[in-house]
Amino acid sequence: MKAADARVLLTGATGGIGQAVAAELLARGAAVMLTGRSPGRLAALARSLGDSAARRARLHWHPADLDDPAALAGLCEAAVQWQANVLVNNAGVPSFGRLEALGAAHLEQVLHTNLVVPMRLTQALLPWLRSRPAAQVIQVGSVLGRLGLPGYSVYSASKFGLRGFAEALRRELRGSTVRVQYLGPRSTRTGFNDGRVDAYNRATGTAVDDPQRVAAALAELLESGAAERFLGWPEQLAVRVGSLVPTLLDGAFDKHRASLPPSMETSS
Repeated sequence: MKAADARVLLTGATGGIGQAVAAELLARGAAVMLTGRSPGRLAALARSLGDSAARRARLHWHPADLDDPAALAGLCEAAVQWQANVLVNNAGVPSFGRLEALGAAHLEQVLHTNLVVPMRLTQALLPWLRSRPAAQVIQVGSVLGRLGLPGYSVYSASKFGLRGFAEALRRELRGSTVRVQYLGPRSTRTGFNDGRVDAYNRATGTAVDDPQRVAAALAELLESGAAERFLGWPEQLAVRVGSLVPTLLDGAFDKHRASLPPSMETSS
């Protein structure tokens, strides 16, 4: 689908990647419905992005707490009325730390927000999307949805699940008008992660991308129609090797394991 033909419902719009994606899609001629929890932040983002009458005409925003089933249903209704034909599931929460340091409530929240919510939103919008001449669903995951690293057991579980959901649904909808895709960014320079992750990345030599690179990759994925794309090198190589011989790279991440602080606490 050409970006100029896309009417995109973008979740997590006020985050670092979300803002960059909104700007990139607008620059390519798409219409964008921004969604997030904060009406104030959405309104401010819409003002900053709508710097011309032409862009303002292609911008819409709708606040919704996607953890609330009623709010999710209201967002779907608004998206249908707005004639959305692309869903970008970009909203998510981080998780970093040794598994034994993470509380049960934290595990459930990460899996709910990163996996269950995109599944529910996709499911709710699917009848409408199937009625469109052409529609797309893009799941914004992570390279950690194919490559498990020490310190990311819970986050990887959520993104492995999201990628599996995208792959199975893509095959389920084969032959329909709906295309399902998965984007796997690597570590990105936003406020998503805290200083512990920054220290971990420095210690392990992990490259970090600007959000604009992720946004450009998403726009290219939208227009190419490819099933999935992972960003970064050697991350792309590791994904390929790991899919062929899952245990071959286990020893390659000893440095990452050693770079984890001995004790890390998150909210329970």
